[in-house]
Amino acid sequence: MRLAARSLATALSVAALPAAAAPRALPGAADLRRADARYAPVDLRLDLSRLPEGERRALARLVEAAQVMDALFLRQVWAGNEPLLLALSRDRSPLGAARLAAFLRNKGPWDRLDHGAPAFLPGVPEKPAQANFYPAGATKEDVERWLAGLAPEAKAAATGFFTTVRRAPNGGFVAVPYALEYQGELARAAELLREAAAATADAGLRKFLEARAQAFVSNDYYASDVAWMELDAAVDPTIGPYEVYEDGWFNAKAAFEAFIGVRDDAETAKLQRFAAELQGIEDVLPIDAAMKNPKLGAMAPIRVVNELFAAGDAMHGVQTAAYNLPNDERIVREMGSKRVMLKNVQEAKFRKVLVPLAGLALSPADRAAVAFDPFFTHILMHELLHGLGPHEITVAGRKTTVRAELGDTYSALEEAKADVAGLFALRKLLDEGKLDRAMERTLYPTFLASAFRSIRFGVGEAHGRGMALQLNWLLDARAIVPRPDGTFAIDGARMKEAVVSLTREIMTIQGKGDRAAAKALLEKMGVVRPEVKAVLDRLSKIPVDIAPRFVTAEELTRG
Repeated sequence: MRLAARSLATALSVAALPAAAAPRALPGAADLRRADARYAPVDLRLDLSRLPEGERRALARLVEAAQVMDALFLRQVWAGNEPLLLALSRDRSPLGAARLAAFLRNKGPWDRLDHGAPAFLPGVPEKPAQANFYPAGATKEDVERWLAGLAPEAKAAATGFFTTVRRAPNGGFVAVPYALEYQGELARAAELLREAAAATADAGLRKFLEARAQAFVSNDYYASDVAWMELDAAVDPTIGPYEVYEDGWFNAKAAFEAFIGVRDDAETAKLQRFAAELQGIEDVLPIDAAMKNPKLGAMAPIRVVNELFAAGDAMHGVQTAAYNLPNDERIVREMGSKRVMLKNVQEAKFRKVLVPLAGLALSPADRAAVAFDPFFTHILMHELLHGLGPHEITVAGRKTTVRAELGDTYSALEEAKADVAGLFALRKLLDEGKLDRAMERTLYPTFLASAFRSIRFGVGEAHGRGMALQLNWLLDARAIVPRPDGTFAIDGARMKEAVVSLTREIMTIQGKGDRAAAKALLEKMGVVRPEVKAVLDRLSKIPVDIAPRFVTAEELTRG
C-alpha cells in the first residue's frame, strides 16, 4: 500500500508510537493561525547581480542540497515525522492546511515555543528527548550501560557526533555511521555539492564543497571542517550535521542543517578586528588560571553574511541570528572556530520584535537607549565566547570535555555562558576604549530587551532556559529591578558586578565538569519567576520571532 494514501490515524499507528497522553481539546484552524501569528513574516531578498553567473549556479545547487538537509532533520527529530507529513499533506481542509503549516514550522507535531507539547495533532506522544538517534523502546539507562561496557575506540564511535545507535540482530546495540543510516539522502546531497563545486570559480569554495561531499559518504568530517574554517568566499555555505540540541539524552548527536549565505564584505571587514582581542579576553576571564587557555587556536575567522536560505535544524521555530562552528573539539583546539553573523536576519528581528518589546518591558529611560549596534555586536560576542573558557578538561585524572561531563545540562549552561561572558568581554573592550563610547549607555538596556525576547522561546529550549538563569541571577543581584508600572530598570554598577559573578559561576562549573552543580543551578534558576511572567504576559501581541520567506532563493531555483 502506498503510504501517501493512508489516513492520519494509520500513519501515526505505523510510527510505533508510545502511549499518547490523555485525550485533550485540540486547537482549531483559527487557533493554529493565531499561534502562527507569533512569527512575523519577513521577505529575505538579496541582490545577486554582482555575483558571476557561475556563483549564482552554485548557489542554486546549494539551495537544493540544503533542502535535502530538511528531509534528514525531519527523520532525526522523530521516526513518525515522515509518515505524518505525508498524511497531513493530503488533508485539503482549512484545519488540515493549518496543521500542516504548524508541522512545517516546528519540524514535527510539537510546538517548540510551548516546551515541545503535542499541541495541535491527535494521537501524538510527548516529544522524545532522545529524538530518533537511539533505538525505539530503549531507555537512557540501557544505552549508558551498553556504552560503559565498550572498549575506548568503540565507545568513541558510539558517542560521536556522526553515528546513530540502533538495535543489533542479537537484540543488543550497535553504532551506525550517518553515511550508512542516511545513505540515500547523503548521496544526493553529495552529488549536488559536486555540481556546485564544478560551477564556482572560487578555489576555496570548490575545495570545501568537494571535501564536504566526500564527508557525506565517508563519515569523516575533519577535512571538510578544516576547509570550511579556511573558506573565504562571496558564496558562504554551512551545510551538514552540526548542533546537538535535539539529542536530549547526551547532547552528543549532530543534527543536519544548512545556512546558505552571501558575504557582506563591508561588515565582515569591520568585525575582523575582534578576532585579535580573544586571547586578551581569555586571559582576564574571572576564573582560576588553570581553567584558562594560554594559547587559543590560531584562527578565529568572523564572517558577516546575508542569509539566502536555511534548512533543517537551522529552520524551525525561532530563527538563528548567528552561529559558532564547528563543534568538534579537535578543530577548536587546533584552529579555533568560525563565527558567522546573519545580518539581514538580525535586522529583521530587531525591527519586528526587539523595538516594540522594549517599549513595553523597559523603563522609559532604558527603552530610549535600545539600539541595533549593541544588539548586533553582543550577538557577535556571544558567538566568540563559545570558543573561550573551559572546553577540554581533566576530571579525576581523566582527560575529557565539558560537553561529555555536563551531558543534558550542557547546552543551556553553554548558551548562558556565551551571553553573560559576552557582556563581560564587551565591558572590557569599552573600558579599554576599543569600542564606541556610545555603547556605554546602550549595551545593558539592549541586552535586557533581548533577554525578554529570548526567554519567550520557552525554558524547554536551551537558549530560553539559559536566559532564565541569567535574568534570575540579575534579579537576585538587584542589577535589574521591577518597577511599579510593570517595566524593568537597570542598575549599571550592579549589572557589571553581576555579570562578573555569573561568568565565574558558570565557567567554574564547566571547568570542574560538575554536572550535579550544573543541574542544581538550572533547576533553581532556569525558571520563569512571577515578575518576569508578568512582563511576558504583556508582550502577547508582539511577535516572538520572524518567519523568513526566501524570495530570492525561490527565484534562483526556479530559474
